[in-house]
Amino acid sequence: MSHALSPVSQLLERNQSLFAGKRLLIAGYLEDNFALHLQTVASCVSIFCTDYHRYRALQASPSSPNLTLEFDHQPRDTDARYDALLLLLPKAKRESQYLLACLTPLLTPGADLFLAGENRGGINGADKLLALYGDGSSKLDSARRCSLVHCRLNAEPARFCLEQWVTNYAIPVDTSTVNICALPGVFSADALDEGSALLLAHTPPLHGRVLDLGCGAGVIGAVLAHRYPDIKLELCDINALALESSRRTLAANGMHGKVHASDMLSDIAPGIDFLITNPPFHAGLNTLYAPTEQMITAAPGRLAKGGKMLLVANAFLRYPPYLERAFERHSVIAENRKFRLYLAS
Repeated sequence: MSHALSPVSQLLERNQSLFAGKRLLIAGYLEDNFALHLQTVASCVSIFCTDYHRYRALQASPSSPNLTLEFDHQPRDTDARYDALLLLLPKAKRESQYLLACLTPLLTPGADLFLAGENRGGINGADKLLALYGDGSSKLDSARRCSLVHCRLNAEPARFCLEQWVTNYAIPVDTSTVNICALPGVFSADALDEGSALLLAHTPPLHGRVLDLGCGAGVIGAVLAHRYPDIKLELCDINALALESSRRTLAANGMHGKVHASDMLSDIAPGIDFLITNPPFHAGLNTLYAPTEQMITAAPGRLAKGGKMLLVANAFLRYPPYLERAFERHSVIAENRKFRLYLAS
């Protein structure tokens, strides 16, 4: 199995006996499907997934009756109880803190807390992350610049309150403002990013069905809904925390839109008049170009007749060859020192 696993999963594979017989809760940055293997070791496994891409992959894999799988921004079954938590550290420290806060109330007193991750992903700060939950942590193993850290839960976790984790800020739009709500680790969680600002400054007039693909905190969608209140707005993202952030952003501004999960265009019905996106090119700590390249190729099949795509991206990303093959016409309609805004039809 090891050849197909990430370094973190390889480290866990050689320490899998630690999870034997446990009622195990797994969450965080799932790079592969190794978590499914632990259902053969633990007495039961529950995987709490905030990444829709990985959730779909896990759903499609064989499983046993002792496995439960959930995709959401927080656990729905607050009465479930586990005697071990394995958190695979996400890229953002604040997101790790969020996941610990919302998952530790599901643990029994004295439960095992395991943190696993890469050195560059913050695992060396595991002792600080665990300080709220146990008296001391210990490094159980390390290899290939990854570590596995453990502590025992000996403090009663505070009751989780989602509102305490929401960041709020306002951005000026024309002569008014739009309020943004964001959960930890979500794109545009703290401020309007430069790429989205370029896109919003040069968006042509919109009508019909408008899709904000990779919506993050809902910044782009909310600004467009403010400017064009008659559009049929749709927002999608791969990240469950982003989807909840976008729902809250729309509600904070009295706006309406369809918000749902999609792995790029996996769950998008045809008939889009404007596909608008500032797509990510990172997955965790890794650079990943293929999803956006595949999205560009598939986009014309989701557009209505006469539909258009607006895509803003870092200038160094080589998307023009894909745009040229997929669309009849494309051009750069705005750019600055870092970003380019492409219009394709």
